[in-house]
Amino acid sequence: MTIHHGTHRSIERPLEHAEMPGAMLTTTAARALAVLRVATGLVFLWAFLDKTFGLGYATPAERAWINGGSPTRGFLANVEVGPLRSIAHTIAGTWWADVLFMVGLAAIGVALVAGVGLRIAAASGTVMMALMWLAEFPLARFTAGGDPTGSTNPLVDYHLIYAVALIALAAAYAGHTWGLGRIWARLPFVQRHRWMI
Repeated sequence: MTIHHGTHRSIERPLEHAEMPGAMLTTTAARALAVLRVATGLVFLWAFLDKTFGLGYATPAERAWINGGSPTRGFLANVEVGPLRSIAHTIAGTWWADVLFMVGLAAIGVALVAGVGLRIAAASGTVMMALMWLAEFPLARFTAGGDPTGSTNPLVDYHLIYAVALIALAAAYAGHTWGLGRIWARLPFVQRHRWMI
């Protein structure tokens, strides 16, 4: 089946029967989503690289993962609020938490930059962001010690914005524009396992 656009050119209907960019989305909107996809991917990749190699921004070289540092200890050991406080302290710095966190950062970042596997990236990234939101728990006005948390918004913070962005990028097939999404979607393995788009 083909879709005819205002330019009278026909385009094959995409694999998931979604409208092509230009029919539902303008070309400019599809390109803007592609820029958002790559930029969001670079946020995840930068966090992975900085924590791995200690690039001197959030992670000094002596605390780099390759130098024996823990990517999760600093964040989880300092959780002072919320329902996950004791769990966060328990798993802070464990080898499996470090590995899962770092693999997640790298995989989500690569998927977004390449424009492949956006459904998996959206699902796993949303879980990661939700857990980090719960760990920071912006609903709390005071820490366990009674100090103000400094939360600027009790509901919506950057973790939730990233999660919403990931979902929107996957739903809009943002990997099809300036990414490898179309090629990826045609692979026989992906054709058999549609959740991998």
